[in-house]
Amino acid sequence: MTVMEQRGAYRPTPPPAWQPRTEPAPLLPDALPHRVLGTEAAAEADPLLLRRLYAELVRGRRYNTQATALTKQGRLAVYPSSTGQEACEVAAALVLEERDWLFPSYRDTLAAVARGLDPVQALTLLRGDWHTGYDPHEHRIAPLCTPLATQLPHAVGLAHAARLKGDDVVALALVGDGGTSEGDFHEALNFAAVWQAPVVFLVQNNGFAISVPLAKQTAAPSLAHKAVGYGMPGRLVDGNDAAAVHEVLSDAVAHARAGGGPTLVEAVTYRIDAHTNADDATRYRGDSEVEAWRAHDPITLLEHELTERGLLDEDGIRTVREDAEEMAADLRARMNQDPALDPMDLFAHVYAEPTPQLREQEAQLRAELAAEADGPQGVGR
Repeated sequence: MTVMEQRGAYRPTPPPAWQPRTEPAPLLPDALPHRVLGTEAAAEADPLLLRRLYAELVRGRRYNTQATALTKQGRLAVYPSSTGQEACEVAAALVLEERDWLFPSYRDTLAAVARGLDPVQALTLLRGDWHTGYDPHEHRIAPLCTPLATQLPHAVGLAHAARLKGDDVVALALVGDGGTSEGDFHEALNFAAVWQAPVVFLVQNNGFAISVPLAKQTAAPSLAHKAVGYGMPGRLVDGNDAAAVHEVLSDAVAHARAGGGPTLVEAVTYRIDAHTNADDATRYRGDSEVEAWRAHDPITLLEHELTERGLLDEDGIRTVREDAEEMAADLRARMNQDPALDPMDLFAHVYAEPTPQLREQEAQLRAELAAEADGPQGVGR
């Protein structure tokens, strides 16, 4: 008896009653990234929305350059710039209602600021002063997440809990292309689809996971195609087209809010600056590649659309830039102030009820600080 003749043996042909649980065709993304700017669809875009997107993009670019400068001045320990990706960040913030939740990664400080978070609070973690720097519940912004993709299961859990409670809440989780190689990405998408959780995943495909290009991470036609394997729609969008990103995310959020379940959106964009201020991007990419993407800059694209349609003039451009400079000046002034830090804050907000080990460590540090203050070196302080 051969293996194939044994009772219950696997056979490559499924039984006649087999059929797909989900029809894959509606879940597949378009062959090309969705665009609005520079197409006939741009004429239908809301002028007020376009002008607001433009103002936020300009502010976001200035925020990025100012934060990068602060690292060189020693006021920030590290800063992962989102220059070139501002359209993704701004659109993600603007599509959400106040009751919704944003789940950012470490590169998404701009999204948090565009949602209304104080720029200094958004940088507190990267400064090394505090665990988060803001109250997540107050702003409906989860803590900036440094480990890759671990915020995605958190977003699914919150969205699923909101659905069970009957709360009209959508979670939008941001992740980079490198994060899609993590197990947390798989687990989050799988649970979200099975539970039909009201969550939207936005993958900012900026070309590199530090120095690793996308081609060395996946052989899929696009990252958006991965959605089909989990049973959710995949959308592909030009990540430098602010109007297109806003439109696609708006549709995905509305779909989730109406009970349609999750959506995976891949925004094709580019990281103009290095991975962080500690990275030398010239070791793995050439200047010609960067310059080619500069020609597809999100601010330039939107500014051209607005001026061509007579929705923005030189005075309007100058006003937006002056507002951005005021924001940068305020950020610079406040970040140049030395913060008053209390070492005992290390033990705050770790557990709702401190563990015995934590209480022991707290007492030990308190005693060391008291001894230092009472000793010879502490005299006159």
